[in-house]
Amino acid sequence: MSSTGTIPANAFSMKSPFGRRAATLSIAAAVGGFLFGFDSSVINGAVDAIEGNFELSAFLTGFVVAVALLGCAVGALIAGGLSDRWGRLRVMMLGAVMFFVSSVGSALTFSVPDLILWRVIGGIGIGIASVVAPAYIAEISPRQIRGALASLQQLAITLGIFAALLSDAVLANTAGGATEQLWWGMAAWRWMFLIGVIPAAVYGILAFVMPESPRYLIAKGRKDEAREVFTRLVPPADLDKTINEITSAIETDRKNQGASLRGPVLGLQGIVWVGIILSVFQQFVGINVIFYYSTTLWRAVGFDESNSLTISVFTSVTNVVVTLIAIWLVDRVGRKPILLTGSALMAVSLGAMALSFSFAQGTGSDVSLPAPWGTIALISANIFVVGFGASWGPLVWVLLGEIFPSRIRGKALGVAAAAQWIANFLITVSFPAMSAWSLPLTYLMYAIFAALSFAYVAWKIPETKGMELEQTETLFTKKKAPARSTS
Repeated sequence: MSSTGTIPANAFSMKSPFGRRAATLSIAAAVGGFLFGFDSSVINGAVDAIEGNFELSAFLTGFVVAVALLGCAVGALIAGGLSDRWGRLRVMMLGAVMFFVSSVGSALTFSVPDLILWRVIGGIGIGIASVVAPAYIAEISPRQIRGALASLQQLAITLGIFAALLSDAVLANTAGGATEQLWWGMAAWRWMFLIGVIPAAVYGILAFVMPESPRYLIAKGRKDEAREVFTRLVPPADLDKTINEITSAIETDRKNQGASLRGPVLGLQGIVWVGIILSVFQQFVGINVIFYYSTTLWRAVGFDESNSLTISVFTSVTNVVVTLIAIWLVDRVGRKPILLTGSALMAVSLGAMALSFSFAQGTGSDVSLPAPWGTIALISANIFVVGFGASWGPLVWVLLGEIFPSRIRGKALGVAAAAQWIANFLITVSFPAMSAWSLPLTYLMYAIFAALSFAYVAWKIPETKGMELEQTETLFTKKKAPARSTS
């Protein structure tokens, strides 16, 4: 069977039937990102209640908040192998089940050890989804809109953060406080966890009805099924070409299936370190401190619990809006200019936060910021979220899907994602103790990492806008490869 005819000029735009179908499937896959955002921020409204209920130290509080991220690192490392063996959709279902169980277990927790267990289980599921969802999106996305569709993962994360913070605020305000009883004799903070069963169920249902990745189907010799999927995603004139290219790429991957990540740079290939460093910078600027601890933070500088939760919701809305802007810009402006702008904005705003907290008065729960520093800190925090959400948040996921050679892409993506989760863990678990020691120095450290991220992108990251994956690989493996883009 062959395909004939010409390919319409707008065949792969978001306005075409093919582009819309690819976008629909990408949105469904990105619900895994929603689970990540929801799980990472739902603890925000519950952390003070958990700390008081179980009488936790600052270190143990940070560990309970961050321990899910260790599970995420494990999930990211095993996701590639599982999805190649079982298929993308079955692994997505596994992630949904693990998050569902984690939500119920966390809500009914009776001690710190079992709460840690449930959060680790949920983390493993989320780590699996964090690798499988971008892989699925990349495998069904036309290159012309790959950047926008890959950015949907980060948009879903921001929407998950917003949903978690909004539900936290509604539940706490309804009960009169996170520690107060709400329904069926359960405290509001327990309902904050339990409501996570809703997005988990949605993700599981979507994974059940979505078509399997055509690349996986071809790899398993199921070409007829793959062709059926591709008839909805590519024009007839491009159908055979697409299938033949994927078949050829799979054969190449099989020849190199023993390819190693090992190399001369501290035991790893240089390109793997690029992915690791990008992932670490994304977390070391401290973005998740805002979404994990913002309620506690704003209470510490003078806002009551209700206002603190409201401010956190507003911040999450800002994050969603600027991520939409990034999605619109990434295939128009390019990756590198957006990353550089974001780094500069984050460095300046974090520096302003460090300066503001140097004027803090009082200790413990009586800390306050005198005018105008409280306002400056609040504005700076939201500018920081704008800088991150419009740049490093979505674009690191885009680059991780583009920069690795096909022979090591699965392994390298898993390592980079695991590095991201570990870096997230280190920042999250250290913040309570560091903030008790010195908030100004804590934010100054994040500002320094933001400045270093600017220097690293300027030095090491080339532009990949509009390029085929094979072209982007040469940019990172050959210092002077031509940065030719394809329209």
